[in-house]
Amino acid sequence: MKKIYVALLISMLAIFMVACGSDKQEKSNANAKEEVKKEEVQSESKEITVKHLLGETTVPTLPEKVAVFDMGSLDTLDKLGVESVVAVPHQGLPNYLNKYEGTTENAGGLKEPDFEKLAEVAPDLIIISGRQSESYEELSKIAPTIYMGVDTNKYMESFEQNVTTLGEIFGKEDEAAKELVNVEKSIDELKTTVNPEKTGLIVLSNGGKVSAYGPNSRFGIIHDVFGVKAVDDQLEVSTHGQSISFEYIVEKNPDYLFVVDRDAVAGDGAAAKTTIENDLVKGTKAFKEGNIVYLDPAYWYLSGGGLESVQEMVNEISEGLK
Repeated sequence: MKKIYVALLISMLAIFMVACGSDKQEKSNANAKEEVKKEEVQSESKEITVKHLLGETTVPTLPEKVAVFDMGSLDTLDKLGVESVVAVPHQGLPNYLNKYEGTTENAGGLKEPDFEKLAEVAPDLIIISGRQSESYEELSKIAPTIYMGVDTNKYMESFEQNVTTLGEIFGKEDEAAKELVNVEKSIDELKTTVNPEKTGLIVLSNGGKVSAYGPNSRFGIIHDVFGVKAVDDQLEVSTHGQSISFEYIVEKNPDYLFVVDRDAVAGDGAAAKTTIENDLVKGTKAFKEGNIVYLDPAYWYLSGGGLESVQEMVNEISEGLK
């Protein structure tokens, strides 16, 4: 009987030791796989130097946490399927990007970043443009910061460079290149429909007042890239445009009047249609021929320079010229 008891005890002990050994082996294998995974990530990630308007910044590739203030860049990252955006300004989000209001931390205002919140979030990268340029040094203390605004003097070159850079940073080079080809094709198609004899004027409607934009300006892509002839190529180039009167519009008498409605996104003034289509403007060729084109301010005013916004700009002008 004792022999049987001892034999059973030895068998149970052997089974226990095998089980422990198996468990240790599984843990060892899991740890080994985790180490391999970490090594693979480390081998894939690297650093690149990004030259931009405000300087040169060493940026980690494949950043896991990104704060984005430039809406054009947010547009591009969204189009490329990047999922590492953790903080954006919730104020001023274009309607087609409003999903980020519920999935990210509020990074503050477009002109007043929330430095405390950003420090708490601890992003690996911060992307800004003109509205945050004065905060560049302070933001750079929190994380590597790059300026990705579009240079209106060379819009397409700047736009393509920004998209290419973002593709390189986030491992989306092929996707970025493919999207750029699609945009370029649509621009080439648009150019074939532009009548070189027809003139256009771009205006921003803001609180019952209007300002005009010409070549090389904020909205000058219509003239410089799409090929619509400017009714006045001597307009002052500035962020806010050149203040004009309705008499000016009548005097210039453009064939097309392109209108960006700031009030539609700022919500603090009369609708652009009410402002623009007054008795004076109704005497112009643009009105009489049905060529007053209202442009979506989400793309033109808030997020210009993004993959989706530039494509929609092309689409709107193509539709407006029909």
